[in-house]
Amino acid sequence: MARPVFKDYSQNQLTCFPADLGTLIAESSPARIVSMVVDKLDVSEVVKTYKFGGASSYHPKMMLKIVFFAYMNNVFSCRKIERQLKENVNYMWLSGMQFPDYHTINNFRSLHLKDTITKLFTQVVLMLCDMGCLSLEESYVDGTKIEARPNKYTFVWKKNIIRNRNKLLEKIKNILAQIDEGIAQDLYYENDDAKSTPVFDKETLLKKIGEINEENLDKSKKKALKQLTGKHLPKLDDYDESLEILGERNSYSKTDHDATFMRMKEDAMNNGQTKPGYNLQIGTSKQFVTNFDLFPNPTDTLTLEPFVKKQEELYPGRLKELTADSGYGSEENYAMLEQRGITAYVKYNYFHKEQHKPQKDNPFTPQNLYYNAQDDYYVCPMGQHMTHVRSRKETNERGFTSYTDIYQARNCAGCPLLCCCHKSKGDRVINVNHNLNRLKRQAFDLLTSPDGLVRRSRRPIEPEAVFGQIKTCMGYKRFRHFGIGKCYMDFGILAIAFNLLKLSRLKGVNPPKKLKSWICGFILLLFGVKRANYFQNCFPAENNKKVCLKNLKLLFRQTLFLWNFRS
Repeated sequence: MARPVFKDYSQNQLTCFPADLGTLIAESSPARIVSMVVDKLDVSEVVKTYKFGGASSYHPKMMLKIVFFAYMNNVFSCRKIERQLKENVNYMWLSGMQFPDYHTINNFRSLHLKDTITKLFTQVVLMLCDMGCLSLEESYVDGTKIEARPNKYTFVWKKNIIRNRNKLLEKIKNILAQIDEGIAQDLYYENDDAKSTPVFDKETLLKKIGEINEENLDKSKKKALKQLTGKHLPKLDDYDESLEILGERNSYSKTDHDATFMRMKEDAMNNGQTKPGYNLQIGTSKQFVTNFDLFPNPTDTLTLEPFVKKQEELYPGRLKELTADSGYGSEENYAMLEQRGITAYVKYNYFHKEQHKPQKDNPFTPQNLYYNAQDDYYVCPMGQHMTHVRSRKETNERGFTSYTDIYQARNCAGCPLLCCCHKSKGDRVINVNHNLNRLKRQAFDLLTSPDGLVRRSRRPIEPEAVFGQIKTCMGYKRFRHFGIGKCYMDFGILAIAFNLLKLSRLKGVNPPKKLKSWICGFILLLFGVKRANYFQNCFPAENNKKVCLKNLKLLFRQTLFLWNFRS
């Protein structure tokens, strides 16, 4: 009977020459993409953050390679990166058999990338743009909330601070009235309303308290004065410091003053509990991240202007078109985009509701009333003129001015349509913002155009898909640092790693998996026929061919995306 034959095996076998780790790395490995891209980066700004003298430091390009590659593989902990450097051949090859410890890796992220990650990210995006992987002329913007590191019970609310501060000021005033009535007059209210905020000159108050001769005070007054200077005034300083930290926000965390409490989508208790977090805004093109920023605002409306401003600073004169959902549709944002010459495919509130039959055919809504622009009046369904009464000017805290015109009917008494028209006791009054209506009509025309329909169909698969991959596939659901600066740095590394990971998938295609992708693409094409029939019903016959070609082009791009991610 034949015996099995095994190859020679010796765990302590010595080699005459050192092995080349590069021979163990596959040509399609993401590690090669990382090495190629980082070698082309300009790291002069990172080098400037190093101090001269002392022991030699690890090369910043080597550190960038291992950090980017670790984030590509969902390894965010410095201790886990240190372990991978000793166990994973890809990390060994990228580091050149150098083994920085976890403390060195953490210092590199915190000290050398905090202020330079934006420039590195911009270089990577421009490199991808030159390779034809993305376009900087279009941007699909969306936001999501990511939980910060602090505990959910470290909240500080602005209303509580103001209420407790007012109570403390009232208590201080009563104590000063017991000691000296002249000092108490330095603490007063702005008006007679009891709910108004107490105001006093603190420097003058402290000066006069220092002039009090304690020897002339009795025991009870000395005790009150000691309580005032030792307890109440320091507490008042704490309240003033909290108000300074809050600024225009309604809350902050005790352990991370930059984090704001907001409602998250990931609500395990399903009770709407607020948690500390940041509002992450990203701009994408072909599912590559082209811009990102963190904001303390829970809503998306106020984030668009600084976000667009930052993108134009990073890529001057590149942005031509912007697509976003109805969370960004405000008069201020529309006016800002129009002023900058950016085509805005941005929905507004009630965009879909206005197209439904109950709203579209309702003759009593202000947008369906006939308007005479020459004589500036509206006509109600009964034929009565609603004349211009007055105008109202409103300026928000950001300096944007909005004008609202008010129109009122002459006599609604005895009107047979009164019950269907309005519910007010007097004559009907409507408020109209003509500039906002004009901007909404422009947005409606763009969104319902052939190009607008194409971009509306692409918007859900652009930033939404990126958020899904970052949160679900990469497990990045919570920041691991304190402070908005370090959180910005951490997500900047993740954004670069995400783009490099997608680039590696585009470059390293696995041929056996093409068939599955094209089968899925054929299924998408069948759905495209139905979509083309929908377009055919929406537009005149002369535009059918153009719309169908654009629709097929979109489906072909979606098939390519599916193909790349399958591979």
